[in-house]
Amino acid sequence: MDESVDLDAMALASVGLVGSDLANIINEAAILAVKDKRKYVNQKDLFEAFELVAVGGKEKKDRAMSEKERKIVSYHEVGHALVSALQKDAEPVQKITIVPRTMGALGYTLQTPEEEKFLETKDELIAKIVTYMGGRAAEDIKFGSYTSGAANDIEQATKIARAMVTRFGMSEKFGMMGLATVESQYLDGRASLICGDNTAAQIDEEVLKMITDAYSKAKELLAENMECLDKISEYLFEHETITGKEFMKIFREIKGLPDPEEEKDSSETEDDEKSVPEETKEYKSIFDDNDSKDDHDSIFDE
Repeated sequence: MDESVDLDAMALASVGLVGSDLANIINEAAILAVKDKRKYVNQKDLFEAFELVAVGGKEKKDRAMSEKERKIVSYHEVGHALVSALQKDAEPVQKITIVPRTMGALGYTLQTPEEEKFLETKDELIAKIVTYMGGRAAEDIKFGSYTSGAANDIEQATKIARAMVTRFGMSEKFGMMGLATVESQYLDGRASLICGDNTAAQIDEEVLKMITDAYSKAKELLAENMECLDKISEYLFEHETITGKEFMKIFREIKGLPDPEEEKDSSETEDDEKSVPEETKEYKSIFDDNDSKDDHDSIFDE
């Protein structure tokens, strides 16, 4: 591996993957390096391999989508990203793309945690559900209808909501009551309900309520930020793939928000200036006012 490889970043991106997935990522990254006639695997190889294994297949740019469909997918994916950015408990966006993949996805929004976590709070789980609803909400708000593209989003949101109700004790209706058990949980076993039919029906109602509330929240967030939704969707439509940094840069420009990195640099500069002794500042000002300023500036530039 070359010096560009950031294993910490890959570890965060691959949270939840099993050993065989990680092995496949390494193997695919090595294949990419060999195809490019390189002896070392770089970060780009690892990330592309991660997408291949975790997201689903290779990029399939020859898949012909109509302009209308590409526009819908653009709004759908930016809907996810924007809803995520507008929630304090959501994971940051790393990449947004509308390039189809061989496993069927027409686009996707990649989020990765900022740090490795083993527990999730109720607010974080709700934020995930709201983010999953962001895609369909964007379609609904922009086009007045929605497509089948949210199928996997709905499936994942339902899975989280059902776990919150039946296993995590995060339901207002049932409280801290275990209503399901998971067999072979380390082998991705399914949860089995341990309640009667009437209670099972009430669980379905509670899950539906959580998802409906999350959908309403997603629509509310997007409706309040239509300028961001439109401009970022147009940018994605033109460029097909954008990074999380590009996304946040456009978002901040539209909202008139400062760049945290620029604020940090400015703060560090101010701190450095405060730490300079007064006599040194006075000495520097003498050179600043001197007629032969150009001859002396190089001292400080070095």
